[in-house]
Amino acid sequence: MTIAIIAHNGKKPEMVAFVKDHANLFQEKQITLIATGTTGSHLERAGLEVERMESGPMGGDAQIASRMVEGNVDMVIFFRDPLGKHPHEVDVNMLMRLCDVYNIPLATNPAAAQLFIETIK
Repeated sequence: MTIAIIAHNGKKPEMVAFVKDHANLFQEKQITLIATGTTGSHLERAGLEVERMESGPMGGDAQIASRMVEGNVDMVIFFRDPLGKHPHEVDVNMLMRLCDVYNIPLATNPAAAQLFIETIK
């Protein structure tokens, strides 16, 4: 199973905490984590293993989208900041649209992500 991990800048600390809280489960279930570049670098600094793409605005969202289209992403956890402005909002919308097109579960906040984690357990 591969889970894509993405977080807007204001949500990166919350994402790191969430992934750290579930790191043992990801390891136990042999779940591969992929992430956009900046989110991935935050996860790596926290001692977590993740495959990093480019940063979102530099094409990382598109790289993850490509993997989704190829059938290589099983779930997306994307902590969005609904109150912030995001210059690459078009890319964000593309990711969310592709989740719907390819029927890939998408969690956009910690509560939904926690429900996804419960299904993995």
